[in-house]
Amino acid sequence: MKKFAFFYLTALFFLGCSKNDDNNSNCNFLLNVGVNTSLNLNLPQYGDLNFIGNSVYISGQGNGGLIITNTGTGFVAFDAADPNHTPSSCSILTISQGEGVCGCLDANKYSLFTGQPLENSELRCGLKAYRTELNGDILVIN
Repeated sequence: MKKFAFFYLTALFFLGCSKNDDNNSNCNFLLNVGVNTSLNLNLPQYGDLNFIGNSVYISGQGNGGLIITNTGTGFVAFDAADPNHTPSSCSILTISQGEGVCGCLDANKYSLFTGQPLENSELRCGLKAYRTELNGDILVIN
């Protein structure tokens, strides 16, 4: 009887584990690209970041550039590539009315404050975030 109980518990343990993680099954389109850049917020091209709710796009970083937003409590930086698409010319987000909008036919929208998808509850991946640190007037992103 003890052998049967041991076998049953062992089988239950292994059957309860799953290698398939549905929450992340579609979140593998972006490369794990390192970012290390600094922005001088006194420069005119970054002047919009001095106001709450404004965002700027920085090309040449990450998978599709960076979108940096002043949230009022700090700064957030997200990869500008849509994580729910294979990389293409249409999958780079543009900034529109405080949202990141994909240029592909489905026009996925993301919050530039949280990085989470808007309007389409079936999207599984939020925007890839990078760490930000403000040192005086210099914003460091990595």
